Amino acid sequence: MKMTMNTGHGNGLEDRVGETKVEGETAEKPTYDKEWKITLTVMFTAQFLSIVGFAFVLPFIPFFIRELGITDEHLLPIWAGILAAAASLLMTIFSPIWGWLSDRYGRKIMVERAMFAGALITMATGMVTDVYQLLVLRLLTGAATGTISASLSLVSAAVPKDRLGFSLGLMQVAVFLGMTLGPWLGGLLADDFGYRYTFIIGGVILLAGGILVLAGAREDFTRPSGAALKQSGSLRGLLSYPGFTTMLAVFFLFNFSVFVAMPIFPLFIEAVGNLTTHVASTTGLLFAISGAAAAVSAAGIGYLSDRIGYKKLLIVHLILSGILWVFHALANTIAQLMVIRLLYGLAAGGIIPTMNALVGILMPRESYGKTYGLTSSMTCLGMTGGPLIGGVMASYLGYRWSFIFISVVLIVVVFPVASRVRTSVKTAHGGAAESI
Repeated sequence: MKMTMNTGHGNGLEDRVGETKVEGETAEKPTYDKEWKITLTVMFTAQFLSIVGFAFVLPFIPFFIRELGITDEHLLPIWAGILAAAASLLMTIFSPIWGWLSDRYGRKIMVERAMFAGALITMATGMVTDVYQLLVLRLLTGAATGTISASLSLVSAAVPKDRLGFSLGLMQVAVFLGMTLGPWLGGLLADDFGYRYTFIIGGVILLAGGILVLAGAREDFTRPSGAALKQSGSLRGLLSYPGFTTMLAVFFLFNFSVFVAMPIFPLFIEAVGNLTTHVASTTGLLFAISGAAAAVSAAGIGYLSDRIGYKKLLIVHLILSGILWVFHALANTIAQLMVIRLLYGLAAGGIIPTMNALVGILMPRESYGKTYGLTSSMTCLGMTGGPLIGGVMASYLGYRWSFIFISVVLIVVVFPVASRVRTSVKTAHGGAAESI
């Protein structure tokens, strides 16, 4: 029994479930089912730990910059934007390289590399003495890490095609759960014990995630032949798949818009709440609210998208997210921000799982390392430009106009999704075909 999806490119798109035998010859299927479920469980847990470790520091980076000597309030958001962009810029360059290596030498070792490197660099960050040392470590973070794209590549290659939406949705739940607990716990620890110890604790958590992958993740990887690598590995060949270049643009624009707010949001919370104490923990709580809501949304959307189609859900959630950034701009109290962040988490939680699942269906399995390396590169390019633009806009126009800008970009993203991604793909559970 083989299941194929008609995307205009037959190579590599056969469902791995099709490799099992028909009734009477199913000896291999229980083993395969057990292996991919174990790997998915391990990777879910490890991804959660890695995001907690990285997200520990999100609520207080601008305040840590202030502690390192940047006390000019006009320069503070600009430096926050530079530091946020620094890691993303290097990750833009290195993500395709790591993806290329993963297709040749395996995906699991790439996950281990990202997590162990992230652990060492995060712990070292707690020991810097000036903002320039912090900048160097942020650059190293971008060059050496990238846990999300590495994990997506491993999971996408391990699970059956008809569980791709569910599996990638579950991985996004891990990200959102990490973004829920990480900033909240990090903010609490920073308020009580200081910023430096919090960096070290975050690094230890990342180390635990790397050890879990090393011990528990399973990968059935056979290095492709030179001919196979040449056939599937060229950039031109990957970009020829219908809809893929459009999805790369969507990854860039979505992340660019969202990361406009990343370096300035803690400062906006400080201003809206007129806070002088417990700023980091309040910021962490607001991140936690949106992260928890996004986790709930991603779990449901990942399951639902396998049945009714990815494109429709992606468009709806992009529109809702754009509208809710306008409400961010109108907020005047912390209580209002709490409600807005809850609703925003529910809207934004469905975006990344559906984008990743669309790419997983459009592209061949043997090129997933390079494929998700390219989407990660576009993600990081957006994460590079967004903070820089956000920092400058906030410095000269104020925080609220930055949120209006985010809203406009998210609404604009809907148009290429609706008009340019048009490969017909049948839903995995026998539903009607969807023009995506």
